Amino acid sequence: MSQEIRNLEPKALWNFFADINAVPRASKKEEKIIAHIVAFGEKLGLETKVDTAQNVLIKKAATQGMENRKTVVLQAHLDMVHQKNNSSDFNFDTQGIVMQISNGWVHAKETTLGADNGIGVAAIMSVLASKDIAHPSIEALFTVDEETGMTGAMGLKPNYLNGEILLNLDTEDDDEISIGCAGGVDITATGTYQEYPIVDQSIAYQISVDGLQGGHSGMDIHKGFGNANKIMNRLLWEGHQNFDVAIAHLKGGGLRNAIPRECKATIVLHEKFQNTFEHAFYSWGKRISKEFQTLEKNLCIDLQPIKLPEKTMAKEAQRKLIMSIYGCFNGVFRMNPTMPDLVETSNNMARITVENGTIEIANLCRSFSESGKENLSNAIQSTFELADLKVHISGDYPGWEPNTETKILAVLKNTYENMFAETPKIQACHAGLECGILGNNYPNMEMISFGPTIRGAHSPDEKANISSTQKFWAYLTEILKNIPDK
Repeated sequence: MSQEIRNLEPKALWNFFADINAVPRASKKEEKIIAHIVAFGEKLGLETKVDTAQNVLIKKAATQGMENRKTVVLQAHLDMVHQKNNSSDFNFDTQGIVMQISNGWVHAKETTLGADNGIGVAAIMSVLASKDIAHPSIEALFTVDEETGMTGAMGLKPNYLNGEILLNLDTEDDDEISIGCAGGVDITATGTYQEYPIVDQSIAYQISVDGLQGGHSGMDIHKGFGNANKIMNRLLWEGHQNFDVAIAHLKGGGLRNAIPRECKATIVLHEKFQNTFEHAFYSWGKRISKEFQTLEKNLCIDLQPIKLPEKTMAKEAQRKLIMSIYGCFNGVFRMNPTMPDLVETSNNMARITVENGTIEIANLCRSFSESGKENLSNAIQSTFELADLKVHISGDYPGWEPNTETKILAVLKNTYENMFAETPKIQACHAGLECGILGNNYPNMEMISFGPTIRGAHSPDEKANISSTQKFWAYLTEILKNIPDK
């Protein structure tokens, strides 16, 4: 199937995308992709270097007649979100992404595709390798660790770049031009609990919640998709309240920036409740499934008898855990009061792990407003501390304040209208882009973001639209021709 991808137009872009998708590139494990990009730049004979944060910078001189134009920073991130279906045995550390084509889209087999931000990376590589595309001086900046901390952007030093304009190629709708983004902060609750041996006449079950859409915890948070961790907690609440269910193990979700699609729990209860519990459980599952029936058509809530575990949580620790998960806000907290349909503040309860006497609950809180981010963070922290859990705040990064008066926005808007005979959407996005962080060290650099249409980012349903990628490529190359003079 790789060859079918390589035959798509524009061929240079899809071939570079196939090349980088053959290289494992999880966040914080980018050594191989960094080496790949460095070798690419050096093979072209271009100035190539790696900074202390492990970002790669490749410079290319302006084409003839473009020497007096402003220098442009083309920027994309090298890492990708590694998510797969539970049924998949795919190994992200050793295998390349298996790509497929279906109904005008490129997607992966049971895993994330890496179009976020691999299409942007491939587009920049295509510009660097080209011999017939007019462009000003280019500084190609490939950052690392965007998806789990933005440490590459945070580690970029002042005066490292000379560009006056930054084009971030990480937006996921081809009719949108992004001029702002939310900031974010990681909130992690941890704790310990006592475990007790199983009492006589007990039975055990595994509860599973799966089949949810998942998605990007910034771009998709407003869509009302189910959160597997929160749905599981509703089931555990009912079992705890009505049947004295004891939790032996609980695990759901994965990365902070992905809405959790799956969650599993091992529970124990007295055998005298077997029939009534099973009947009640399926009643709870039907009620929840009906609630989500228009959005989550593949939601599956299941119960299976299993072998008894050795131990379960202490009852009081379990009570506090369930109450804190129930009380922790998840989803859209506040809409932006000045920009219609824009989420201002949200939280994603991304991952829960309860096993072997330890608890970890990972959240990602996002907001355009620093005070709004602080407000929701404080609320989440208070909820978990009331349950005697310790809360650690980390990875705080700023948002990108929208500016509608930049010259580069006018260039992109005019170019889009001339090419496609329609007006693009000028907006900010609730996802975290690196522009806000980069702007701290380069406050005078004009920044803007755009890209091809990608759906299902951060989930195994991720797909990139083929015709949109062609449109994006044509748009990018036309923009480079229209960069203003110095």
